[in-house]
Amino acid sequence: MYYTVFLLAFFLSVFIAPFYIKYARKLKLGQNILEYVDEHKGKQGTPTMGGVIFIIPTIIISFIFLKSNITIPLLCLCVFIAFSIVGFLDDYIKIKFKRNLGLRAYQKVIFQLSIAIIFAIFLYKSEIFREVYVPFTNIKIDLKWLTIPYAILVFLATTNSVNLTDGLDGLAGSVSCIFFICIAFISVIYLGFVSEFQTEYIYQIQNLNTISFAVAGSLLGFLVFNFYPAKIFMGDTGSLALGALISSICLLNGTSLYIPILGFLFVLSSVSVIIQVLHYKRTKKRIFLMAPFHHHLQHKGMYETKIVFIYIVLTILIGISIIGILGVL
Repeated sequence: MYYTVFLLAFFLSVFIAPFYIKYARKLKLGQNILEYVDEHKGKQGTPTMGGVIFIIPTIIISFIFLKSNITIPLLCLCVFIAFSIVGFLDDYIKIKFKRNLGLRAYQKVIFQLSIAIIFAIFLYKSEIFREVYVPFTNIKIDLKWLTIPYAILVFLATTNSVNLTDGLDGLAGSVSCIFFICIAFISVIYLGFVSEFQTEYIYQIQNLNTISFAVAGSLLGFLVFNFYPAKIFMGDTGSLALGALISSICLLNGTSLYIPILGFLFVLSSVSVIIQVLHYKRTKKRIFLMAPFHHHLQHKGMYETKIVFIYIVLTILIGISIIGILGVL
């Protein structure tokens, strides 16, 4: 079934993309490029808000294949949509006023925090979904009252890390696609440790896996048009939505502690920015030529396509390693 979900989402995404790109060009929904990113000057005006191309197929295909009680997957998809709306507002302001700054940082945080708090409270009250697996073991820990601050931290860290990774053609989309596939396989392995009497819980985890494969297939379809040279950018509409979906799925299936491991390259993006900012404020000097780290590699003379290829290979290797280790438990 997962294979069918993946393929249908892929083809629907590929079908939607040309129409959206044509429509985006007609409305002049072009991306404004940062002045100090010299390597990207040729991308000025490329249509953005392309997250719509994988968001719509993900929602449609997920609903077709969801089974049993759909409360939990519906919650995930609502969070997915809510964060995409925040991203849409950010993208719209950039285009409307022809600048690279959309929503202010504090405005983004307020929106993200509000959604994350609602989700965190639901997680805390559900009890069974507030448990997390200790990486590389079948040990589960109930976070109890720590669930709320922990879930909020996961949301804020993940959504902004994915957002920062979206800086090269095909980068955030390809890494996210691999992430969703791997996290679904990890979830399937952990289902082997669940009692057969927890039927409803098993159905819900399977529903979450359905969403993972739906978004992975949709992302692959989007990447057909987003790989270098990109015909469309996902924008914050897509990157914030992806980070939110990663957070919600991993928090619900108990694999949230795998986010910084499987999503190491997301972490690299955010950590490199934090280090750069803190070091510059203290010394007025930069550690990296430019942050996030993928831009540093660009300034070092590495081709954009090579950087994306390295990120893809590293994510695949990390994912295979995790699945391989869990497979022998």
